[in-house]
Amino acid sequence: MGTPKTNSTLAGARLRGSIAVTCGAAFLLFGYDQGVFGAVVSLPSFRLQFNDPSPNLEGIFAAIYDIGCFVGCIVAFLGAERFGRKGSLMWGTWIMVIGTILQASAYESVQMIISRIVSGIGNGINTCAVPMWQAECFQAHNRGAMLVIQSALIAFGHPLSTFMGLASSQAEPSGFSWRWPIAFQGAFCVIILMVLPWLPESPRWLVAHDRPEEAQDIFARLAGQSGMPVDHPYVVDQLHQIKENVAEEQRIGEATWAEVFTEGKLRNVSRVLLGAGPYLFNQWSGINSLAYFLPITFERNIGLSRQLSLILAGVLGLQYFLVSWLPYFFMDRVGRRTLLIWSSAACSVCMIMIAAMLYVNTLPAQWVFVAFCFIFFDVFSWGILPVSWMYAAEIMPLRTRNKGVALGVSTHWLSNFVVVYVTPQAIENLGYQLYIIWAVFNASFVPITWFFYPETARRSLEEVDQIFLTEKFGITHTRKPAPKRPRGSIAAMEGNRSFKDDAEKEQVEVADSTAAK
Repeated sequence: MGTPKTNSTLAGARLRGSIAVTCGAAFLLFGYDQGVFGAVVSLPSFRLQFNDPSPNLEGIFAAIYDIGCFVGCIVAFLGAERFGRKGSLMWGTWIMVIGTILQASAYESVQMIISRIVSGIGNGINTCAVPMWQAECFQAHNRGAMLVIQSALIAFGHPLSTFMGLASSQAEPSGFSWRWPIAFQGAFCVIILMVLPWLPESPRWLVAHDRPEEAQDIFARLAGQSGMPVDHPYVVDQLHQIKENVAEEQRIGEATWAEVFTEGKLRNVSRVLLGAGPYLFNQWSGINSLAYFLPITFERNIGLSRQLSLILAGVLGLQYFLVSWLPYFFMDRVGRRTLLIWSSAACSVCMIMIAAMLYVNTLPAQWVFVAFCFIFFDVFSWGILPVSWMYAAEIMPLRTRNKGVALGVSTHWLSNFVVVYVTPQAIENLGYQLYIIWAVFNASFVPITWFFYPETARRSLEEVDQIFLTEKFGITHTRKPAPKRPRGSIAAMEGNRSFKDDAEKEQVEVADSTAAK
């Protein structure tokens, strides 16, 4: 008998780690982009280059990027399923390289606006592809933890961009002081483009496109600590489950846009609406009203100096990054619903306090304002942030996952555009009332989540499908994470595994024990 085939070039924990690093670089780039313009827009050299832009033009510079991201989502609608998750990420990153070069070399407002759109298109494609690629490559028991790591990297992008702006500001009045922080985006693109060719496509996407042999090999490489034989019972079972799922979806017929917006047996409309919800929660929490313009918020709302505003924004962002790791330890145990509910409630309280302190507007109140900005970022990172980037990919059926996730991400970017565009003017004209609006939005997320959002924690993507097949649209009854499965069995991690006989069960247990070693 020959030795079972397995791919040993990059497998097991090393392969999963490589995928996580690549996805992490994409999320870090996303976070960096959110903060970099707030770090440079008040620099004298930037304002001189663009003729002292008004609050309206500042909003356009920052927010037009989100329109590009929305266009990127449309591109993902039309072509990402054809190119695959990995191929889409490759194309999106190359587009971002072009946009970064154009931004860093801009001399006119029109050039900056166009280059921001180009970069946004690439990022829009990436933010559709990355969550799906990661969700389809990682197992149910660690999928939530991996998204927490990526969310933490989004958070790290903020202080990185702020400190980069603070450091390069020492080169004033040279244009290098604002061009370098923008050009530094290219470093993340280089990481992605160097690593991506060595990584596999999503196995679930390969099965859906009639390439089961490749999918089986990838399932084997992804499993265990150092990969598995391709004929391991766990690998065969994984492939069998996905084949059955795909066969049933293909029997119904190819997914069309009309089907995505039709409820039907698979409850597509319900899933699209529920998947878009956390993306909306993310934006209408008011996070980017602070994140994009945090130095400006401190400078214009409470009168701090530009230097101190940059330092405080950087320190806040660094704390944001550090505390955003905490959900790693309880995301899958506590569940998505509970984190969304408590995070939204806490964000609402913070916004009320921020508004109250700005209304009082005494020196002690100004520092309480700063303190609650810190707390707001913390509680946001414990729930709304990680859940918003994972939920749609978890609940959409395979056949419509690409379109459904892209729709969810597009709502994120359109909302982001509105929030970021109006923020500079709102800071000038509304003052404390702006934060009352965010408090009301955050409070509304609590009952919406409680009544309508099923729990996906510790459930495989196929188990989530069963929730939507058995529950009718309306108030959900799936409010707790799935029971914790034994850590010693790979098959047990992925769901209720049935065995043909005792011999097969014994074979799986022996193989699992060997893989664990």
